[in-house]
Amino acid sequence: MARRPTIQDLRANRGTHQYAMLRVETLDEAEAAERAGVELLSVPPALLMDPRFRDAAPSAFACPGDNFYNIGGPDKMLDWALTMVRHGADAVYCSGSVAAIRLLADHAVPVCGHVGLIPSKATWTGGFKAVGKTLDQAQMIYRQCKALEEAGAFAVEIEVVPQSITDAIAEHTDLFLISMGAGPGGHAQYLFSDDVLGQTTGKVPRHAKRYRDFAAEYARLHRDRIAAYGEFVADVHSGSYPAPQYLVAGDAEVTAAFRHWLSEEA
Repeated sequence: MARRPTIQDLRANRGTHQYAMLRVETLDEAEAAERAGVELLSVPPALLMDPRFRDAAPSAFACPGDNFYNIGGPDKMLDWALTMVRHGADAVYCSGSVAAIRLLADHAVPVCGHVGLIPSKATWTGGFKAVGKTLDQAQMIYRQCKALEEAGAFAVEIEVVPQSITDAIAEHTDLFLISMGAGPGGHAQYLFSDDVLGQTTGKVPRHAKRYRDFAAEYARLHRDRIAAYGEFVADVHSGSYPAPQYLVAGDAEVTAAFRHWLSEEA
């Protein structure tokens, strides 16, 4: 079993090793990621708190995340983060305020911020599209990175930013950059398991690479499910189920005695 990475490991390996990171939602996905060698996992808080999680992914660096709108301001974010650490989180994700990042860092909680396309804040940057294609936006992303770094974040997720901008920022920050569609200049490459497995329905992000087509497999399985249910209904209606091999045989003497007793009871 590989040793679980530490913050010091991630910092030491900036620029020399590309880490693989996945967002997983289930124990099965976490266990598969562990066996496949995925080093960093983004996880829902509930999955991290499942006592079976570390059995499934003992060597994965686990970073739980939730929308800060669901958690609240700095004080509530701190309470949430401390709970995550108590349950084995190696770091926490926070897309909230710089003040929240600073408060978490002051309490020695390893915290990862977010720049570029931030889904919960997308209205400020024009919706779900690339951020950083203009000089003003590139400068804004860099200033946000520096503010998060100065507040004590060890990492930022940098999402859907031109790769050339990511490259330049990487040269001027000590942050561990987690790239989601922001190019190889990041120190980890991050995708969602749903995208990797081909489970995403509707619009698929440009940066998402599909390695399998689980959606087609699930559709095939669903057709088989409907067919199996239909065969069961037909068997019940025809009387062919339950056949003797699916039944519990009774002792003839016991049955006769039971029937006799029933007749007297009646």
